[in-house]
Amino acid sequence: MTLVAADFGIKQALDQLGVKDINNGSSTGSNNFANGNYIESYSPVDGQLIGKVKSTTAEDYEKVMEVATEAFKSWRLKPAPQRGEIVRQFGEKLREKKEALGKLVSYEMGKSYQEGLGEVQEMIDICDFAVGLSRQLHGFTMHSERPGHRMYEQYHPLGVVGIISAFNFPVAVWAWNTALAWICGDVCVWKPSEKAPLCGIACQNIAAEVFKENNLPEGICNLINGDYKVGEFMTKDRQVSLISATGSIRMGKIVAQEVAKRLGKSLLELGGNNAIIVTPDADIKMTVIGAVFGAVGTCGQRCTSTRRLIIHESIYDKVTKAISDAYKQLRIGNPLDESNHVGPLIDKDAVKMYKNALKKVVEEGGKIIVEGGVLSGEGYESGCYVKPAIAEAEPHFEIVQNETFAPILYLLKYSGGVENAIEIQNGVVQGLSSAIMTNNLREAERFLSHAGSDCGIANVNIGTSGAEIGGAFGGEKETGGGRESGSDAWKVYMRRQTNTINYTEDLPLAQGIKFDL
Repeated sequence: MTLVAADFGIKQALDQLGVKDINNGSSTGSNNFANGNYIESYSPVDGQLIGKVKSTTAEDYEKVMEVATEAFKSWRLKPAPQRGEIVRQFGEKLREKKEALGKLVSYEMGKSYQEGLGEVQEMIDICDFAVGLSRQLHGFTMHSERPGHRMYEQYHPLGVVGIISAFNFPVAVWAWNTALAWICGDVCVWKPSEKAPLCGIACQNIAAEVFKENNLPEGICNLINGDYKVGEFMTKDRQVSLISATGSIRMGKIVAQEVAKRLGKSLLELGGNNAIIVTPDADIKMTVIGAVFGAVGTCGQRCTSTRRLIIHESIYDKVTKAISDAYKQLRIGNPLDESNHVGPLIDKDAVKMYKNALKKVVEEGGKIIVEGGVLSGEGYESGCYVKPAIAEAEPHFEIVQNETFAPILYLLKYSGGVENAIEIQNGVVQGLSSAIMTNNLREAERFLSHAGSDCGIANVNIGTSGAEIGGAFGGEKETGGGRESGSDAWKVYMRRQTNTINYTEDLPLAQGIKFDL
C-alpha cells in the first residue's frame, strides 16, 4: 500500500507545523522539557508510525511549572484587551495553518479531513469569541445598605489552568479552554491524549510563534506529554488552580476526587449516552440525516455521538427502514479521501470494545439489523476500520445504559405520549446531549421544559452532535456538570471578589450593629 503520508501531503503538513524528525526519533515542540520514555504515535489510517515524542518526567514537570508560574506574574498584569490581541493573532496563525493542522488531526486521530478542518475552525471561532470577550469581563455594582458605601464584584485571574484533553478532539477542546483562560489572564499547562501527541506539539509550536513575535514568555502556554500518571502531576498539584478534564466518566471520577482532596477547582466534560427522540410528527428525511451523521461521524467517537434512537411505535418500521437504507450508502475508508464518510477507530483497543458491544447486545436479547464487522484487505491494513452497525434493543440493557465509543446505534421503541420517550431518554446516568425530531410545538416545548430533557444540551430538529462555540458546552449528572466554550463559561477560569468601599468619615456596620468605643 502506498503510504497515506505521501499521497495526501502529510509530511509537508508536519513541516509547516514545525513537527520534525518524523519516523526518526523525537518529535519535539517549543517549551517541551520532556526527558522520559518515548511515546510512539501510529496513525489509525494506515498503521504507520508518524513519530515519537518523549514523555514528561516528574522533574520535567517541575521545570514546566516554574516557567508557567513565572509567566503568570507578568501575563496577569497585561490588560485584558491586550491579551485579546494575542489571542487574535493566534487565531490568524490558525487560519494560515488550517489545512496543515486539519490534515494532522485527520491522520493522527482518524476523523475525516472535513471534520479535521472543522475542528480547526472551532479553534478559530473560539479565538474570535474570546477576542470580543476580552472587553466584556464584566462585574456587577450593587447598592449597599450602609450610607456612603459602594459595593461591587470583580473577577481576577486564577493562575495556572491544567488541561487534560481526549483523543477524539485533539485540538479543539484544548483551544476552548486555552483561549478563554488566556483572555482571563491565566496561563495553561496542557496534557494532550497520548494517542494524539503530535497534534499537541503542533499547537504548542503555533502558540510559541505568536509569543515570540510579541516578546512574551513561552510559559503562557505549556505542554506535557504522557499517560495518566503525567496527568496526576497536575491533579495533585496545589499550584494548579483549575483542572479542566475531558474523558470517560471513570477518568473524571478519579480526577474529581484527587482535585477535591486539595479543595481545588475542576471542570469536567465526561461521557455521553445521547439520544434522539423521533415522534409521529417528525420529518423523516431530517431524522435520517441527523441520526446517521450523529451515529457515524468521527466513527462514533464523539462525546455527543448519537447512541440511542427512541422511536414511536407507529413509525418505528418506517424509520428503521429509512435509517438502514441510508447506512447502505456509507463509504468507509481513508479519512483523507473526501469521498469517504467514515474513517477508522482510534486503535485496536477501540475495535475490541466495538466487537464486545455487538456481542453483548445480542447476549442481552437484542437483534442486529445492520451488520457490523472489522474490515480487512487493501486500504484497511491498520485493522481499525469497522462497519457502522445498528441493533434493536431495550432501554434497560446494560450495554445500552453504558457509553460505547464506536459507531453502534441502538433502536428503542416507545408507545404513548412524548413523556414516555423523555423518561427513556433520561433513564441513563449520562446527561450530555439530547434531541427531539418533531413538528409538534407542544412536544418540542415539553422536551425543553422542566419536565423534559435532563441533559446539558437539548436540541429540536437537529441531531445530538455538533455544537456552536457561542453556547456553553457540557452536561449534567455523570457527564460532570462542567461548561466550556461560549456564554458565561469564562467565569470558571477566574476567581470572584466582592469589594466594599466606604467613602465617608464614619464606619457604620452592616445589619445596624452598634460597636461604640
